[in-house]
Amino acid sequence: MAGRGAQKGRSRWWIVHQWAGLKLSLFLSFILLTGTLATLSHEIDWLIDPGLRAYPESTRADGAPSASWGQLMDAAKAAAPGARIERLSAPYSGWFAAEAIVLDTNGERFRIYMNPETAQVQDTASWFNAQRLFRELHRHLMLPTRIGIPIVAFLSIPMLASFITAFVVYKKWWRGFFRLPKWRPGRRGEGRRFTGDLHRFAGLWCLWFVGLIGITGLWYLIEWGGGNARPAPRPKAAIAAANPDGAALDTLVATAQAAYPNLRITSVYFPPKKPGGVVVMGQADAWLVRERANSVWLDADTGAVMQVFRGEDHTVHQRISEAADPLHFGQWAGFGVRLIWFLFGLVLTGLAVSGVVIYWLRIAPADRAGVRTAGFMRATWQGMGRFGYAAMLATLVGLCLATLAVFQQI
Repeated sequence: MAGRGAQKGRSRWWIVHQWAGLKLSLFLSFILLTGTLATLSHEIDWLIDPGLRAYPESTRADGAPSASWGQLMDAAKAAAPGARIERLSAPYSGWFAAEAIVLDTNGERFRIYMNPETAQVQDTASWFNAQRLFRELHRHLMLPTRIGIPIVAFLSIPMLASFITAFVVYKKWWRGFFRLPKWRPGRRGEGRRFTGDLHRFAGLWCLWFVGLIGITGLWYLIEWGGGNARPAPRPKAAIAAANPDGAALDTLVATAQAAYPNLRITSVYFPPKKPGGVVVMGQADAWLVRERANSVWLDADTGAVMQVFRGEDHTVHQRISEAADPLHFGQWAGFGVRLIWFLFGLVLTGLAVSGVVIYWLRIAPADRAGVRTAGFMRATWQGMGRFGYAAMLATLVGLCLATLAVFQQI
C-alpha cells in the first residue's frame, strides 16, 4: 500500500511537471531562444557591423581605451556637431570599438563607434541594433515595460515548477548524470524511450541553470510588483547638465580616479536632468554588480566630487537587485561565461521543445507499426488548451513588433 501511495504521489508531481512544461511551451521556447541570443547579442552586432570592430592591441589589458576619455569626447562631438553626448563607453571587449551614445537635435539616439587607440570615428549606427532587438524582445516583448515585463516574468513560475518537480518525477535522479542516452534501432517505442532519456539527461545537467534563470526571472516579477530596491541616493544638490570638452573631461576623470582609486572605469555618463553633472562608472571590488553601483558624481563647473558610491556599501536588497542581470545573462566574467550561458540556453530551449515531443509520443495514438495517427502540431495544440491561445498571441505580438522595428531601421 505504501508503494502504491508513493507511486500515486509521484504521478501527481508528474502531472504538475507536464503541465508546467506544456501549457505555455510555445511562448516559453520563444522567450528562452531570444534570451539565449541576447547573451551574445554584442558579438552578433560585431559580426554585422564592421565599424564596431577593433584590433586586440587597440585596448589596454584592463579593457579601458588607450585614447583618453577626453579624446573620445572631442571625436564624438566633431562627428555630431550640435548633438548631445549622453554616454561614452569603453570597448565591450578587446575586439570592440569604443562607443558614444548621442542624442541629435530631433531627440533621436544613435551610436558613434571610435577606434579605442586613436579616437578616430569608424562608423555611425542606429540606436536600435541586435543587442536592443533581442534584449527588448526577451525582456518585455517590445511592449511598454509595465505590460511586457510581467507577461515574460510570469514564465519563471512554470520554470521553477518544472525545476522542483524534476527531483520527484525522476527517481534516483543523481544516478543519471553519466547515463548517456542510447539509440537502439528496431525496438518498438524506441523514439519515445530515447527522447525521454535525452530529455532527462540534458535536464539533469541543466538543473542549476533552470533554477538560476527561474529565480532571477521571479525576482524581475517581484521588482515589477513593487519589491524593487531603491537605487543609491543621488547628490542632493542640483548640478548643471554638462557636456564638457575633451580637456575638461580628462581632468574630471582624473579627479574621479583619485577619489576612487580601485575603480576600473568603463563608461562616463552625462545625466540630462537633475542632478546633472558627470558620472564616472565602472567595476571595482564588489562582485556581481552593474557598473552603476560603482560611480563618482562630479560637478563639471567646479570639478568637485559630489558623491562616491561603492558597490560593497549597498544594502543586501540593492545587491540582490544589482546581481540579477549579471546572473541572468552571464555578464560577469567575460566572453567565456557568456558562451556557457549561450550553450546552456540552447539546451534549455531544446528541453522546452523535447518535453512537448515526449507529451506527443505518450498520448498520441499509434497504429500497429508504431506510426502516430495524430499530428504533432494538432496534439500539442490540444494539450496546451486555452493556454495555447495566450501563448500564440504573446509570441505573435513580439514577432510583429520586432519585425516592425527592424523595417523602420531599413
